[in-house]
Amino acid sequence: MSLKVAVQMDPIERVNIKGDTTFLMMETAQARGHSLFVYTPDTLAMEDGRVFARGRDVTVQRVVGDHHAAGDHRQVDLSDFDVILLRQDPPFDMHYIDTTFFLEAVHPKTLVVNDPVSVRNAPEKLFVTRFPGLQPPTLITEDPAAIADFRTRHGDIVLKPLNGKGGSGVTRHLADDPNLGTLLELHAQIVREPVIVQKFLPAVTKGDKRILLVDGEAVGAINRVPQKGQIRSNMAVGGTPEPVELTARDREICEAIGPELKARGLLFVGIDVIGDYLTEINVTSPTGAVSLKTFSGIDATEALWKRIETLRATA
Repeated sequence: MSLKVAVQMDPIERVNIKGDTTFLMMETAQARGHSLFVYTPDTLAMEDGRVFARGRDVTVQRVVGDHHAAGDHRQVDLSDFDVILLRQDPPFDMHYIDTTFFLEAVHPKTLVVNDPVSVRNAPEKLFVTRFPGLQPPTLITEDPAAIADFRTRHGDIVLKPLNGKGGSGVTRHLADDPNLGTLLELHAQIVREPVIVQKFLPAVTKGDKRILLVDGEAVGAINRVPQKGQIRSNMAVGGTPEPVELTARDREICEAIGPELKARGLLFVGIDVIGDYLTEINVTSPTGAVSLKTFSGIDATEALWKRIETLRATA
């Protein structure tokens, strides 16, 4: 089966192929005989109910500095494609949300991965709250009084922007930290949105596990270890990936959320687990596939394309 694949992504010229999951997805698709077309979300257009984008046909190769060859720009009707990969990076802002409305107009005739409606309705730090008992104690609010009460009850806490990415803006506050109020004031001045407040998990010093799931089933995991003296383990802020095995608790978490992911058409998902707790369900542009393949030989993108091909064959 040869599929016509469009990839909605950030500019391909800027991709760091050494660790980029989207590039690995494209490389795997090409190896399986599928054609590739890339475009950036700012080129989306809708006219008379039809959705267009302006981009280029590409081929890819794993050569640093020469990782793609592209044709001339052309405008395409996205309903002419078999598959669209929704892979631009967050922030999950109104611009991102607007693109899901465009893609909703062509899905499921054109299979969008992940389902744009589900991406829009499953903000990564809110969606996790649908699964009681899996999260650490968590509060989502912009009310300083509620945050103060939570801190009184739990002491050492972590503060996260609701729609942040890659560990940006995550801070830890000890029970006697006098700067929390000031930080909340600064946050309110920058953006009008709630924050996530969670009880600090000491296990984070041993790493933050990224587990990849394809159509609701766990494929494999890597561990991301923070730098000494840090609590953020995201690779974007200096975390170091290392091999790790799935534990019984990891599998319990995946089995609890898997059916819901599958039902929502969330085919490629990355979850974050610290110790025994699920902290995030990443559905926008999950990463970690390159490190997983490097450490274990498991190729999550291969599993993804096999599933996509099955879905297209039965459509």
